[in-house]
Amino acid sequence: MAPHPEAAALLARSHRLGADPRNTNYAGGNTSAKGTATDPVTGGDVELMWVKGSGGDLGTLTEPGLAVLRLDRLRALRDVYPGVEREDEMVAAFDYCLHGKGGAAPSIDTAMHGLVDAPHVDHLHPDSGIALACAADGEKLTAECFGDTVVWVPWRRPGFQLGLDIAAVKEANPQAIGCVLGGHGITAWGATAEACERNSLHIIRTAEEFLARHGKAEPFGPVLEGYEPLPETERRRRAAALAPHIRALASQDRARIGHFTDSGVVLDFLARAGHPRLAALGTSCPDHFLRTKVRPLVLDLPPTAPLDEAIARLTELHAEYREEYAAYYRRHALPDSPAMRGADPAIVLVPGVGMFSFGKDKQTARVAGEFYVNAVQVMRGAEAVSAYAPIEESEKFRIEYWALEEAKLRRMPKPRPLATRVALVTGAGSGIGRAIAHRLVAEGACVVVADLNAESAAAVTEELGGADRAVAVTVDVTSEEQIAEAFRAALLAFGGVDLVVNNAGISLSRPLLETSARDWDLQHNVMARGSFLVSREAARVMIAQGLGGDIVYIASKNAVFAGPNNIAYAATKAGQAHQVRLLAVELGEHGIRVNGVNPDGVVRGSGIFAGGWGAQRAAVYGVEEEKLGEFYAQRTLLKREVLPEHVAAAVFALTGGDLTHTTGLHVPVDAGVAAAFLR
Repeated sequence: MAPHPEAAALLARSHRLGADPRNTNYAGGNTSAKGTATDPVTGGDVELMWVKGSGGDLGTLTEPGLAVLRLDRLRALRDVYPGVEREDEMVAAFDYCLHGKGGAAPSIDTAMHGLVDAPHVDHLHPDSGIALACAADGEKLTAECFGDTVVWVPWRRPGFQLGLDIAAVKEANPQAIGCVLGGHGITAWGATAEACERNSLHIIRTAEEFLARHGKAEPFGPVLEGYEPLPETERRRRAAALAPHIRALASQDRARIGHFTDSGVVLDFLARAGHPRLAALGTSCPDHFLRTKVRPLVLDLPPTAPLDEAIARLTELHAEYREEYAAYYRRHALPDSPAMRGADPAIVLVPGVGMFSFGKDKQTARVAGEFYVNAVQVMRGAEAVSAYAPIEESEKFRIEYWALEEAKLRRMPKPRPLATRVALVTGAGSGIGRAIAHRLVAEGACVVVADLNAESAAAVTEELGGADRAVAVTVDVTSEEQIAEAFRAALLAFGGVDLVVNNAGISLSRPLLETSARDWDLQHNVMARGSFLVSREAARVMIAQGLGGDIVYIASKNAVFAGPNNIAYAATKAGQAHQVRLLAVELGEHGIRVNGVNPDGVVRGSGIFAGGWGAQRAAVYGVEEEKLGEFYAQRTLLKREVLPEHVAAAVFALTGGDLTHTTGLHVPVDAGVAAAFLR
């Protein structure tokens, strides 16, 4: 069924506003429309409001993301409002104003939209609007910028009272098209959807032009000598070298995924003399600091400082940060405040290098970084025309540890088993590796799809859902430099690596006298040597992180089973199998578990079998190539063909959290080959 025309127009308007980051940030702000529909109970007209629900994003908003409320009941809440000290109680009352079932939960800003006497309302968080809202003399600047068409509303925490305040401002200022909310953002209204959108954009663009016209050239001060950005290649190598150590610090309370940004906005901010002072003031807009924490951790060394010195200083600063955050909590916590959620930073700034941001998943980490870039732009605007003056620390605490925010967090779904884990899978462009990548992402991991074939790796990454879930890297596992570069890509994309699957392989089936030295070297270089090189690089990262980890080898039943005409392949698989045992012993003290999977021949979907191995093995056994999978199945105890998904399931079983005390194990996935039983 098509949405109501007002709802359809609201969705279109929201998409246009949300598509431009100058208008609002991800999941920030909300929009509404009012209209008349038929009450299915009485058959008469009923006034309704459609408003973006809690947690939605304007740019991707759909009809189920709207809350639909009866206006008569919503407005009647003014008569039972118990006052600002108990305004949180009104959020539960919104549920009694809903029209029908389904739709999104009403957000804290619902009152603002319902109580303001206008058919259409937008509440947005544009950088230009927040710059005025967070300027020391924001009220005066707002009047200079807009005259009496946009009215200043002093800071008030979002809620029912703020809705009443804005409604009163509109009633008292009939000429106004909107308001600037101190420390917060903007609200605009209009008689039609087009007029409301036009007013929102007018406020945003006018503020941009005002800041550009009246702002000073260097709002963050002069460049600090020695703090200029490193050249790009050197900068990204430095970031990758720091990443596992920074992720270890940011994951003291709980493991988190990372994101790296070295945009010009960030690098210029960190090169300027004013950045330590401004960073210490923290962010202001509630949408910002709920994702970035009240302030970032800032390294106070130039980018040319020795790496060891930088890591040691970050460790010292992290300890200080945790102590200061705990003190912040103690200063403001009340007896009924939620427990402290963690004292690690969400944002770590490294001059000359960039910004590391962290969250429970890649999207959360990326969005936290985007919000801090918004905060930098806000600081730039405010400092250009005045002085940046965020809301009081006590107000930040009231929002960060708001009972309503705590309830919202508790409604979040339970994390999947591999949430916060970063996996790198070699040979992931097809067959077993592709199936493993799909299973790991399905269980919550971020995956680096590593393959010699760049197109295949890119295609699998697209299947997995793009950059918030997976990235593609082209890597020849016989190359030390390409392997190192693949891990650098993983570190920059996700902050670290926790799980590595050595799956890349190649097979040639020949009897001993027809096996050349080149055949032998090729298979050993790709599998035995390649998995050794990958595991060595993985161990370096995992040890630096201090978070433990998993290394899984996709070996083969041929590591144990002596099949015909298979000397080079089987010998290298036996070498891989023993690497599992050797590395399990060596890496156990670091909490790194090393295990293996021994599949039987996986024919369906296999790049190796499709590349000639299938035809060779079919010839050895005297069967048609298309029946090779069936042949393998019939020689097993269970009479079942082994598929890539079965191998992927074994990888998950080893890494999914239940086998925490298992290392040095080989799991057969061969449907039962007695000759390959482990002894």
